[in-house]
Amino acid sequence: MAEAQPQGTGHTGTGHTGPQGTGKAAGGRSAQLAHTGLRPGWTTGACATAASTAAYTALLRGEFPDPVTITLPKGQTPSFALAVEELAPGGTAAMAGVVKDAGDDPDVTHGALVRATVRALPAGSGVVFKAGPGVGTVTRPGLPLDVGEPAVNPVPRQLMREHLAQVAARYGGGAGAAADVEVEISVDHGEEIARSTWNPRLGILGGLSILGTTGIVVPYSCSAWIDSIRRGVDVARAAGRRHVAGCTGSTSEKVAVALHHLPEDALLDMGDFAGAVLKYIRRHPVERLTICGGFAKLSKLAAGHLDLHSARSQVDKGFLAELARRGGADEALARAVAEANTGLAALQLCAAAGVPLGDLVAATARDESLAVLRGAPVAVDVICIDRAGMVVGRAEPRGPGDARQGGPLR
Repeated sequence: MAEAQPQGTGHTGTGHTGPQGTGKAAGGRSAQLAHTGLRPGWTTGACATAASTAAYTALLRGEFPDPVTITLPKGQTPSFALAVEELAPGGTAAMAGVVKDAGDDPDVTHGALVRATVRALPAGSGVVFKAGPGVGTVTRPGLPLDVGEPAVNPVPRQLMREHLAQVAARYGGGAGAAADVEVEISVDHGEEIARSTWNPRLGILGGLSILGTTGIVVPYSCSAWIDSIRRGVDVARAAGRRHVAGCTGSTSEKVAVALHHLPEDALLDMGDFAGAVLKYIRRHPVERLTICGGFAKLSKLAAGHLDLHSARSQVDKGFLAELARRGGADEALARAVAEANTGLAALQLCAAAGVPLGDLVAATARDESLAVLRGAPVAVDVICIDRAGMVVGRAEPRGPGDARQGGPLR
C-alpha cells in the first residue's frame, strides 16, 4: 500500500506558492521545485518516524492509527497509510510499516517497506535504537554515528524520539511521561538494495541507512533541476538582487541566510549541480555569489568536479591529503587523511592537529569556481559546513581581478 497524501497541505506541504496565496512562485527554493513540475516524496527517516509512532501508539492503546500523521522539522504534517501492522500477544511488542514513496526522484529505496517494531523497556531506559533486517550497522569511524550503532542518522533519531514522547504523554501517563522503548527499524530487502548504494564502501554493513534532514525527498531530474536553477538566477536578477547564494541543501541554505541575511529570491537550490550555477552566472552575472554546502561535497568542487552527486564524483582523500600538506600537515597526518574512511573523518583528523582543512577546501573551491566563471564580474565566497550546520571552513570573497593563491592541485 502506498502512503496517503498529507492532510490539508497538498502532497508535500512545502508551500510552493507565493505570498498571500497568490499561487505565483516567489523565487528561491520553493519556486525552483514548483518550476520543475516534479513530485517530492518522503525520506526513509520520515517513514521510520511514521511507522514507529503508529507502533508505539498500538503498544499503549491496543490499536493502530491508520493513517498516521507526523510533523516534519519544517512543520509539514504528512499522513502515511500503514502497509502492515502486527500486535504481539500480550501487548509485548507492536510492529507497523509504511511503503516509501520517493516521488519523482530516482531513489533506489522507492517502494521499500520500512518497518518499526517497538518493545517496552524498564523505566529510565529512554529510546534505544536497534538495526533490524535490512538496516545497516556502522563498522568504521568517520560517520555521524559511533561504530557499532545502527545506521539510523541523528535527525531521524531525534524526530522519532519527539514523536514517541508525544505518544507517551498522550497515552502513557500524561505530561512528563517518558518513552522507554526499544525501536527496531528494518527495511524489507534492504541488504540487497544497499548494494546499489555507497554504504558498503563507507563501512555500513548489513543494509541501508535511515536518512533525512527535512523528511522530504526533493526530486532531481538533471535537466529539470538545471533549468530551475537558471530560472532562479533570472528571478533574482529581475528583483535587483546583487548577491545570491548557491546552496547544496536546506541546512546550507539556513547557514547562508543566517550569515548574509539574504531574501528568499536570492537563494538558489544548487543541489549537486555546481557547474550549472557557475556556467549560467558566467553568462548572466551578479555582483556576488556565495557557495555554501557540506564539506565533503565542496571538496569535490575544490578538486574540479562540477557535478557533486555521489554517483558521478567521489571525495578524493588523496587530494585532501595534498591540501593538508599545504596547510602544514606532516607526512603521518597526510597519510592518515589519505586513508580516512570519509571526508568528515579527514576533517576531524586535521582539526585535532590544528590544520585548517575546511578553510583550505573552501579557498580552493572558490578558486575553482572563479576559473569556471572565466573572468565574469562576479566575486565568490565559499562556506563549508558539517552535517549539523556548523561552519567548518570559509573563504572570503574574491573576484576576477584578485590574484589566485596556490592555484588548483590538479
